[in-house]
Amino acid sequence: MKKLLLMIAATLMAVSCAQDKTPKYLVLYYSQTNTTKAVAEELCKKLGADIEEITPVNPYNGTYEETIARCMRERESGELPEVNPIAANLDDYDVIFFGYPIWFGTIALPAASALKNVDFSGKTVVPFCSFGSGGLEAGIKDLKAAQPKANILSGYGVRAARTDAIPAEVDRFLKEGGFIDGDYEEYEAFSAVRPASEAEVAIFNAAVGTYPMIQEKATNVASRPIPGGTEYLFDTNAPGIKIYVVAPNGKEPYFTRVVR
Repeated sequence: MKKLLLMIAATLMAVSCAQDKTPKYLVLYYSQTNTTKAVAEELCKKLGADIEEITPVNPYNGTYEETIARCMRERESGELPEVNPIAANLDDYDVIFFGYPIWFGTIALPAASALKNVDFSGKTVVPFCSFGSGGLEAGIKDLKAAQPKANILSGYGVRAARTDAIPAEVDRFLKEGGFIDGDYEEYEAFSAVRPASEAEVAIFNAAVGTYPMIQEKATNVASRPIPGGTEYLFDTNAPGIKIYVVAPNGKEPYFTRVVR
């Protein structure tokens, strides 16, 4: 009987340890201008994760114009750049944070190339990206198509013009997702959609300013209070294009992302 009780106790301890096991995280990313790298490093710091950078065999280290020209050639030919093999053993990780800049509306080619050479099947994958105006949703859609057997969660994206926001936004993102402990203020749901008032259109126009990739006009809007201001979700005169705008109290409004 004593031996039986000891065996039961050992089994219960093993089950308890398995339930309390801390997930092991890998941050895997490609970055050209260091914006995605800044997000990756913040994730690594907050999670205590391992980190690895995706590196092309032939780096994109030319001028902006040369990089655009190369990308256009590769996209038109269907060619993906060769990337160096991933050193990490993916079997060792429970959750993979996969990061990339948005190029031409979706996952940058070096990161897309890496996706051809890895298997995320059965893994939880958390996308993150940087962009000029938007592309978070399109990138996640293409990631799901490339890795259909992975459990791909909602992601985090940040404009390259807003790198100062990365530490606070990553902290909130991880707490909301349950990856780290800590308090955060839950946001209300957006209000019902309504025609944008003149004052709201003025906020939209001030936020997008002369940004060259945004030519749309505000039509309808939903809003919600957030700490220190108001967040708006504008419909535009272009079907399917929405723009998130934040208007801090007493400060100039800015847009956080475009959904196309």
